[in-house]
Amino acid sequence: MSVMVAAADLGAASGRVMAASVGADTLELRECHRFPNRPVRAHGTLHWDILALYQGVLDGLAAAGPVDGIGIDSWAVDYGLIDADGALLGNPVHYRDERTAHARDNLERLGAQELYATTGLQFLPFNTIHQLAAEPRLGLARRLLLIPDLLAYWLTGEQGAEVTNASTTQLLDVRTRTWATGLIEKVGADPALFPPLREPGTVLGENGGVPVIAVGSHDTASAVVGVPAEHERFAYISCGTWSLVGVELDSPVLTEASRAANFTNELGVDGTVRYLRNVMGLWLLQECVREWGADTAGLLRAAADRPRGAVIDPDDPVFLPPGDMPARIVDACRRAGEPVPADRAAIVRCVVDSLADAHRRAVEDAQALSGKAVDVVHIVGGGARNTLLCQLTADACGLPVVAGPVEATAIGNVLVQARALGALDGDLTRLRALTRATQPVTRYQPVSRARSARG
Repeated sequence: MSVMVAAADLGAASGRVMAASVGADTLELRECHRFPNRPVRAHGTLHWDILALYQGVLDGLAAAGPVDGIGIDSWAVDYGLIDADGALLGNPVHYRDERTAHARDNLERLGAQELYATTGLQFLPFNTIHQLAAEPRLGLARRLLLIPDLLAYWLTGEQGAEVTNASTTQLLDVRTRTWATGLIEKVGADPALFPPLREPGTVLGENGGVPVIAVGSHDTASAVVGVPAEHERFAYISCGTWSLVGVELDSPVLTEASRAANFTNELGVDGTVRYLRNVMGLWLLQECVREWGADTAGLLRAAADRPRGAVIDPDDPVFLPPGDMPARIVDACRRAGEPVPADRAAIVRCVVDSLADAHRRAVEDAQALSGKAVDVVHIVGGGARNTLLCQLTADACGLPVVAGPVEATAIGNVLVQARALGALDGDLTRLRALTRATQPVTRYQPVSRARSARG
């Protein structure tokens, strides 16, 4: 038995709809439609153009043709508010908007240790909990729907919250996989705003007779399903605009050392925990390319010919907003006492070396804090195409890096759908074996153990 399913995968820069034929020995993907994701600033607030994204999904589904199932995944934390009539209360606000500038004040009010003990999430200023503290429309809202759940609602008329994405809000109890109602009330929200939770594999409703199926709707949750790991001793880096670096566990790590290290416990498919650290990722390179109007491949080739030079902290909050990234990188080098990059190639080399070092720190910290040793690092997502970053990550970690598949998120999405429809069976090990048997990967061996000056 095989099925044809459609995966709508929305990233911070673009969205696409993939069709996939999936069976016991088959995993074949086809891109049906790709569309831009262009945020819009209006009255000083940065918004997502959610209707344009929804139209892109509809166009992609039309291009996919007849399918047996539909699954939606996207980035985390952002949401739409629904009023009593079921209408959207304005475009969702972008997580990079400045409205969460005072998130640390909110963190102090809530109590950082207590918050971590309940939710297991690292402090990020744009987590949903901090967005709600700056949300003026809560009194008008009857439901809060995260982005994939909002699109699923428009497709089916049914409201729900898929649990892997719900876990990124910092409003979910990571141990019980239920809404933390006491915490929700503490931030001044009504628990009734939050819809019933759904596990991946649940049928949410139908669109034109086709089941819409809950997948790992946080794109990283789907990407981790798509990792072609042979055994449990692996670390993953879901590398795109962000690098999500961590290990897969059976239970959360809620120690004070874990909180101090800014590690997060996000929920995964099949009851797993994605224990990881958010690293700023290729956002720095993307913003440089946008500023320069240059060719990414050419810049990376030029950077590969440069020796290791300046290294910065890519997670410095100064890099979070959009803007003139090259100037901020040069300024960060000056502030850190690092060699100042003299040209574009040197800036790109600084970005890639800095990301590789950040990947290494996260992989090592994940092992130390969780007690889970790893033998290999899997890089999936768009960053798997970046040969320089993959090799430098292998060198920094002193471990082999397996790069690919690039389409891990869509693969994880369609695998969960196919299993829900009965075309596949088994646990994550079985699903990953199918990915490994059908998708190309590239292996990088460490050449030299590069270390940053920061240890």
